[in-house]
Amino acid sequence: MKSLIERYKKAKEDHHFSMTATSEVKFWQREVASLRQQLRNLQDNHRHLMGEELSGLSIKDLQDLEKQLEMSLHVVRTKKDQLLTDQIQELKWKANLIYQENAELHKKVTLLSEENMELREKVKATRGEIGDSGDSAVPYGCLTIREEADAPNHLQLSRPLEQANGVQIGAPQLR
Repeated sequence: MKSLIERYKKAKEDHHFSMTATSEVKFWQREVASLRQQLRNLQDNHRHLMGEELSGLSIKDLQDLEKQLEMSLHVVRTKKDQLLTDQIQELKWKANLIYQENAELHKKVTLLSEENMELREKVKATRGEIGDSGDSAVPYGCLTIREEADAPNHLQLSRPLEQANGVQIGAPQLR
C-alpha cells in the first residue's frame, strides 16, 4: 500500500499540470490492473498457506512456504504460552487469597468454638446457682441462652428487637 501511495504521488507530481483526461483514465486503468494483480497474488498466497493449490509450486517455493508457516506457528505458540503463563499466575494469586481467607475463617471458627465452650461452662455454672428446675434461661451480654434439662443446647441468632425510636427493647433469645 505504501508503494502504491508513493507511485500515485510521483505520478501526480510528474503529470500535475500536463495530465489530460485521457491520460488520467489510462493512469487509473493501470492502477486498477496493478491492484487486481496484487489481489490475485494475495489470494494465491492465502490458498498456499491453507495448503491448497500446492501442485504448481517448486521445491524452493514449498521450502519457503514451510519456513513461513513454521515461523508463524512459533509466534502463535509463543503468544499462547504467554497467555497461559499469565493465567497461571493469576490463578496462583487467587488461590493464595482463598488460602488466606480460609485461614482467617478457620481462626474465627476456632474463636467461636472457644466462646461456645465458655458459654456452656457459664450455663452449667449458672444452672447450679439457679437450681435444677429442669428449665433455665441464662443471660449473657445481649444474648439469652435457654436450656432444657437433659436436652442438647440449640443456639439460634436473631436480630435485636427495636422500638419505634431505634432503641433496643430486649436481647434476642438463643434457642
